[in-house]
Amino acid sequence: MFPLEKRVTVVCGHYGTGKTNLSINLALDCARRGEEVTLVDMDVVNPYFRSADYSDLLESEGVRVIGPNFANTNLDTPSLPGSARVAIEEGGRVIVDVGGDDAGATALGMYAGTLEGSDPDVLYVVNMYRSLTTRPEEAVGILREIEAAARIRVTGLVNNSHLKQDTVADTVLGSMGFADEVSRATGLPLRFTTAPRQVAVDLLNKVPNIYPVDVCVRAPWE
Repeated sequence: MFPLEKRVTVVCGHYGTGKTNLSINLALDCARRGEEVTLVDMDVVNPYFRSADYSDLLESEGVRVIGPNFANTNLDTPSLPGSARVAIEEGGRVIVDVGGDDAGATALGMYAGTLEGSDPDVLYVVNMYRSLTTRPEEAVGILREIEAAARIRVTGLVNNSHLKQDTVADTVLGSMGFADEVSRATGLPLRFTTAPRQVAVDLLNKVPNIYPVDVCVRAPWE
């Protein structure tokens, strides 16, 4: 399946839910479809998991990457180039990878007016195996904090529940009730569920709208 519905897609969520890995997969899929795509890395909070750190991989596949002015360093100065605003206003496909929680979403708030004009799809990523989002009400609370900080409304949910290299089919199946509860509590549609590519093949007839992903992002110590 191809899960993107609009030209501009914003990916947000709690720290460690897998936003960056999802954003990279979405951008690569767009490029492989022959689309002109830009990935805007707005993570000015976490120095370890930034889309811009994978620019070599992305650019080799034809993805344009716009990152913080101090990407590829351990500096956390919240500075984004003006080209990010231009990319959002242009006509090509844009995927925006937002830093975790309300702190990361504050950077997105600087572009609220520009984003509103582009009518973006704002996807909130949930992972029930991530600390502080193991209960639906916790995930809903963080969603509301992000919306307030970013001054933008979430339009859909992505279930990205995983246990890194230990993810199996039952890991994903066990998270579906959690994702459905978040959907009911927020009134937002569960747009799709991700699974590592080798696991997704076992879920095609068990989970609706399964989206296979490659594990591109790893911690420095992995």
